[in-house]
Amino acid sequence: MYNYAKMYKTERLLEIRRIIQNQKIGSQEELLSILNDKGFSYTQATLSRDLKYLKAGKMPDDQKGMIYVLPGTTGQHSSSSKNPEAQVEQPLGFISVEYTSSTQMAVIKTIPGFASSLAYRIDEMNAFEIMGTIAGDDTILVIGREGIPRSALLQSLRPVLS
Repeated sequence: MYNYAKMYKTERLLEIRRIIQNQKIGSQEELLSILNDKGFSYTQATLSRDLKYLKAGKMPDDQKGMIYVLPGTTGQHSSSSKNPEAQVEQPLGFISVEYTSSTQMAVIKTIPGFASSLAYRIDEMNAFEIMGTIAGDDTILVIGREGIPRSALLQSLRPVLS
């Protein structure tokens, strides 16, 4: 039972994150309605705790007044028609990223001396998908949370690697 509840929470948090990143959500009631339509049935109190856990905040929006945003985002909502791979531009020092077969870990290669500062930027994002990083001189081990798919880990790294 514990693993099911843990997985359900992970799926729920990932869905909340996707919705906030791709739509302009002005209230918890609106978000709860969308989540219910997607098959997630739970209370407003649980949604409130989830938003707090994700460190979601609100920012002004010309159309909706105030909308939810997540840390490390500018409030600009992505279009689903864009290719996410094409949007990545390499930051200074970044060489490559490779994922383990378990999908909960990634290894980022950098120019010597850049790994620590890039790992610091990753940690400062406080992304739900990432448990933490370990940095050497030119290599970073990114450890993702259990149950996080590779695509979600890649998406969470995008703000730092672009």
